[in-house]
Amino acid sequence: MFGAVLLAATEWARLVSFGSAASWIFKAALATGCGLLWWQTQADSVVYFVSIAFWVAAVPLALWQKPRLHGGFVAGLAGLIVLLPMWLAAVRLQATPGLLLALLAIVWISDSAAYAAGHAWGKHKLAPSISPGKSWEGVGGAIAAVAVYAGVFQLAWFPEIGLFFVMTAFFAITVLGILGDLFESLLKRSAGVKDSGTMLPGHGGVLDRIDAITAALPLAALVFART
Repeated sequence: MFGAVLLAATEWARLVSFGSAASWIFKAALATGCGLLWWQTQADSVVYFVSIAFWVAAVPLALWQKPRLHGGFVAGLAGLIVLLPMWLAAVRLQATPGLLLALLAIVWISDSAAYAAGHAWGKHKLAPSISPGKSWEGVGGAIAAVAVYAGVFQLAWFPEIGLFFVMTAFFAITVLGILGDLFESLLKRSAGVKDSGTMLPGHGGVLDRIDAITAALPLAALVFART
């Protein structure tokens, strides 16, 4: 997992136009953060709340104003907030691999349903200047599919928790995943590139594969991780 996050950090540094020295400093800060978080558990919830606050407050503002993250402290801090909580959530959830996969499936189902619904019925663009292919109809399809999956998940993993709670949590996780996808699209447009990298031929870079997960998994871990 750490290797994938380090590759994502390399792509992030390229997207925000870090020079060689700044890129190494950023990756060293990320590695240090991973090391510190690995050895403690008391700060997990704080890290997750920082992540959620970033995606709920800062990212919608960025999607509206469309600033260019070009080097500097803010770009580095944003990268750490994007990558560190996701890494922490994945590490903590590795103790229950089935639950980790079940939570990742929220993002995979959302993405697939959004694509299918958008392709079939999409007429109203979600964010045409950032990601022209996404539509509100796709969002509706994603939410509907995830709502169905929430019922299956609740029965399989948390029958003691009310279905309404699980569906509400899944709705929030889906929305954050969409924000994560849009935010990475904004970064790529700002950098003038189609993909975050070339690590996965035909599928772009690592960030292209985990964009929604960076936003969704910390909330999923906060709500559903079993300690």
